[in-house]
Amino acid sequence: MSQSMKLLRIYTSESAYYGDSKVYAVIATRARDTKLAGATILRADVGFGRSAHLRTRHVLEDEQSVVIEIVDEESALRAFVSAIDDVTGVGLITLEAVEVLKMRPVKPVEVRT
Repeated sequence: MSQSMKLLRIYTSESAYYGDSKVYAVIATRARDTKLAGATILRADVGFGRSAHLRTRHVLEDEQSVVIEIVDEESALRAFVSAIDDVTGVGLITLEAVEVLKMRPVKPVEVRT
């Protein structure tokens, strides 16, 4: 299976809020509600953006850079970007071509207590 898809990357900060919720959580929830294929939240050890302020991982701070990655069809991703236009605290948003080699559902892990 080889399918052309797009990778959407949304850059924000762990300290960014939209209302009472973290920006990355709002975006992940909206992606799920929109029925996109899936979203992954990645926290960076070190990062900087337009301000050149170096954000580093520190135990007592929550100012890490965060990247949200979503792979889906281009039309769905472009519609999603329009749908999150109201969310403040988002920095850079990029879209690039990716080739999906395998796509299998992940089996839920059974937790035994």
